[in-house]
Amino acid sequence: MTMKTPDADHPITITPADGRVIVTVAGRVVADTRNALSLKEASYPAVHYIPRTDVDMSLLARTEHRTYCPYKGDCSYYSIPVGGERAANAVWTYEDAYPAVAAIKDHLAFYPSRVDAIEIKAL
Repeated sequence: MTMKTPDADHPITITPADGRVIVTVAGRVVADTRNALSLKEASYPAVHYIPRTDVDMSLLARTEHRTYCPYKGDCSYYSIPVGGERAANAVWTYEDAYPAVAAIKDHLAFYPSRVDAIEIKAL
């Protein structure tokens, strides 16, 4: 697999998220952080990556699902069992992120359509 580096044609920026990010599923707070990172890749919507230390990992179950991004590396997934079928593979992480996006290592991201809410509250 070929590693690609972000450039003018496919930019990736990582900045501190503006505010507190709270993720809920089935009435449970799965993540609550003031330390999220906002990753903006090319024309895609920004994605919030939350430090593992601010995620209730006891609510997650690792799955066998895997994907690959030439800009970020190998991607692993978790489901959120309390959320039922909708929350299958709802969480992803780049545990060995490529150097250009090394800041997202030890962070998790959530699919908005597979959780109840991803709220961003002003600090």
